[in-house]
Amino acid sequence: MTFDGDNYPYAFGGDGSGLGIDLSEPLAFLELLPKLDIKLVCVSAGSPYYNPHLLRPFLFPPSDGYQMPEDPLVGVARLINVCAELKRHSPHLIFVGCGYSYLQEWLPNVAQNVVRTNQADFVGLGRIILSYPDIATDILEGKPLQRRRVCRTCSDCTSAPRHGMVSGCYLLDDFYKNRPEFEQLKKIKSTK
Repeated sequence: MTFDGDNYPYAFGGDGSGLGIDLSEPLAFLELLPKLDIKLVCVSAGSPYYNPHLLRPFLFPPSDGYQMPEDPLVGVARLINVCAELKRHSPHLIFVGCGYSYLQEWLPNVAQNVVRTNQADFVGLGRIILSYPDIATDILEGKPLQRRRVCRTCSDCTSAPRHGMVSGCYLLDDFYKNRPEFEQLKKIKSTK
């Protein structure tokens, strides 16, 4: 099959349309893992550099990005559902799901359900750790979330590195707000 501009047949787990899912290759790959003594699988999607909405649904796009082509909850649901399907196929493997930061205050509730119903064994926490590094501890200890520290999916943590700056939560963390890069990032965002 050749790339004709309308289809992209090279996406692992994609149907070639750029929009659909075909898990035949990932399922075949899962069959190989026990032979390689691999037990842990982190389920991800797309590339955060080319199509960030697939891996990390957002409210605000990166400075050089695009508006979400779908409701971010659709992306979260897709990630959860694909992980659950892979887990059903290979229950002997340990699965880590991704894409939960967009859920913000609802993250603990959804994560608890996903693990409790065996749709994943763990819930990976990505960019939310930049603004709230101890969120997992707070959740596991039954503490209320510190709302002012919960990631708001503003994409500053990815916009900064795209422009040669250090990644961090420029929106919520005073450490990053007081860095010279904060003003640079504001200027970059104001021109978009």
